[in-house]
Amino acid sequence: MKLAVYPGSFDPVTNGHVDLIERSCRIFDRVLVAVLINTEKSPHFTVEERIGMLREIFRRNPKVKVKSFSGLLVDFLRKEKTNIVVRGLRVVSDFEFEFQMALMNRRLDREVETVFLTPREDLSYLSSRLVKEVHRLGGDVSGLVPSLVHRALEQKLPNGKPGKS
Repeated sequence: MKLAVYPGSFDPVTNGHVDLIERSCRIFDRVLVAVLINTEKSPHFTVEERIGMLREIFRRNPKVKVKSFSGLLVDFLRKEKTNIVVRGLRVVSDFEFEFQMALMNRRLDREVETVFLTPREDLSYLSSRLVKEVHRLGGDVSGLVPSLVHRALEQKLPNGKPGKS
């Protein structure tokens, strides 16, 4: 069985993430969504909240599992007994960073292979950072994230809509 790991911060999960996970499931037997614990960043949602949202979104898909990890991705891959990483490429500017990371991972472990997927065209501009910023400024992000993520954003993060804090 081919297990692929899709790592990221997922703060918050977007429809672009969901698209890549669903399409990865068509290629691989199982997909492990690996939520990064990054002490360098101050996420809006806790690791537990992000894991909970992902598990709820994919609760009916037995091919998807969700775990957290910290440290080197190659160490996590070894622990999970796989060597396949899935990464998304939205725009040209993603390529340089993702290519560097793929080469570094292969340098750290010669067996690691990175598979790059592009999102659907209508999601190619989408990022978690952009979703948070648009929401904070009062914009409607309901079509950009799963409904449960939209509700969590509404509850947790203030936005710029009149009458909201």
